[in-house]
Amino acid sequence: MSGHLTSEMRDLAELSEQEKAQWNDWARGDPALSSPYFRVEFAQSAARFSPGSAVAVFKRDGETVGYYPHQRRGATIQPLAAPMSDYHGVIGPREAKPTLAEAAALMQARRFAVSAWVGQAPTGALRDESILSEVAEGGYAAWYAARRRAFPKYFKDKERARRGLDAAFGSVEFEVGLRDHDLLDGLIRQKSAQYVRTGRHDIFACGWTAQVLHALMDADGEDGFGGSLAVLRVDGRVGAVEYSLHAGRTFHMWFPAYSADLARWAPGILLSMETIRIASERGYREFDYGVGGGNAYKKHFSDRTAPVAEITLRQPGLGAALTAAGSAMTQAVGADRAGRIRDSLRRRWAVIEACETHPLARLKGAGRAGLAALGKARGRAALKA
Repeated sequence: MSGHLTSEMRDLAELSEQEKAQWNDWARGDPALSSPYFRVEFAQSAARFSPGSAVAVFKRDGETVGYYPHQRRGATIQPLAAPMSDYHGVIGPREAKPTLAEAAALMQARRFAVSAWVGQAPTGALRDESILSEVAEGGYAAWYAARRRAFPKYFKDKERARRGLDAAFGSVEFEVGLRDHDLLDGLIRQKSAQYVRTGRHDIFACGWTAQVLHALMDADGEDGFGGSLAVLRVDGRVGAVEYSLHAGRTFHMWFPAYSADLARWAPGILLSMETIRIASERGYREFDYGVGGGNAYKKHFSDRTAPVAEITLRQPGLGAALTAAGSAMTQAVGADRAGRIRDSLRRRWAVIEACETHPLARLKGAGRAGLAALGKARGRAALKA
């Protein structure tokens, strides 16, 4: 679209009521922007705690055509609340808002990094897709019947798991839509322990990320916007819990955890199924599992996918620690696999850069990421030897 594009950096707390209404009207009006991450309430809640937060207001010939909430980490512009922002893009009318490349240029970004961009992306971007379930007006029963026909063995197994859980415990209870901060703190501790155990960067160690989740739980925005918990309790204790974000008809499944001693009964999957059942009865129609099929269970729930893009524009080197780690990995595993490992390191670095605002914390995180990736590569090489 022709016209002169400009951008203005604004504090999210200073947006007018008219601007906030315009933002949400655009998000509601475009099915590609149906995720709660595109609501102004998400941006304003996250901006209270994310260091370096702001919003770029784009104008074409003086008329506002888009908003892009973001955070700065040194020379890098990232989506606001990264690494916890599952989707991002310019909120505005499709025909008028800037593309990814235009937005980066207008914001004068030395590095402009996105991991799940919704909208037009330049050539060279890595393509992925979000995984979605759609519960139509026929309700959960019709949706489940269709899933069971598509994957009979999988869902028969989950039905057996549910019967086994009911037989093993005196009471099995599911609740959806809880806003319990103590329960959320327990989930955060469980996720932190999981990150450490699996060699991933603990995104909650920096503090501000946990504050964002609590703030979203307190949010009471338009169309039911907010964060809440679903929980499975067996004999009164928490067996599985998941934090989700929702708005309008969309329910985004976000941070799950379950007790390892219940693994034989697939408590996380059973909780997801009950969440879909209960939430669909409350009017939710789209259930989003985030980007990628890294978790094998997602394919059994997927009714459709939606494209996203990952790219870093004007990306410099990742720093001395990661360069050294990359050289060591090339020597250890050979050049053929070094590229894949460097991609993994790049993603790990993006998480570290987003979470940690102090240079020393970033350096430590980068060193741990390099050692973890090298150890994983050597382990795979040993298995194949």
